[in-house]
Amino acid sequence: MENFKADVAFTPAVKAAQKKNGSRAIFQKMVENRDWKNEVNDELRDFLARSNSFYFATATKQGQPYIQHRGGPAGFLKVIDEQTLGFADFSGNRQYISVGNLAENERAHIFLMDYANQRRIKLWGKAQVIENDPVLIGKMTEPGYRARPERAFLFEIVAWDINCPQHIPQKYDFSTVEAATEKLTNRIKELEAEVVRLRATASN
Repeated sequence: MENFKADVAFTPAVKAAQKKNGSRAIFQKMVENRDWKNEVNDELRDFLARSNSFYFATATKQGQPYIQHRGGPAGFLKVIDEQTLGFADFSGNRQYISVGNLAENERAHIFLMDYANQRRIKLWGKAQVIENDPVLIGKMTEPGYRARPERAFLFEIVAWDINCPQHIPQKYDFSTVEAATEKLTNRIKELEAEVVRLRATASN
């Protein structure tokens, strides 16, 4: 049987569940016509350049999953090469759960959300922790960002895919809303000042 990159998610158990519930033929046809990708293309590169947060999943040796939110300036999840992403690990609550998990299980997952445009990208892969490499860590750090980097994570892409927008609530970052409403806020201030002036003129 031909192997597909999507098999990283569509395991035998998943395929059995799909077959039981009547969707196996749909997904088999999907990957035959358009298998998932395992390299960075322009679509993924542009998505990452705009992203200021993502969810990073690791698991223990026994398979207990853990999901951690990662945030930073837009583009802080960087493209290292066609199959590798990287990001800095900043000082935080010092739990080191992701670091510990990766010490015994390299499998990891990155889940990115673009709420404004109702899009999501899922990446399966393998991750490693890079310590004591100031040059690499420096490349992962955004100039002027206030947090202190302690190490770097490298993520090797095994497969990635874009999901449909169904059920994604449309949300916007505060900075986006603030920029969009700035003209309205300034106009309201102008009109309020004009009302005060007109009232003063009328009372004279």
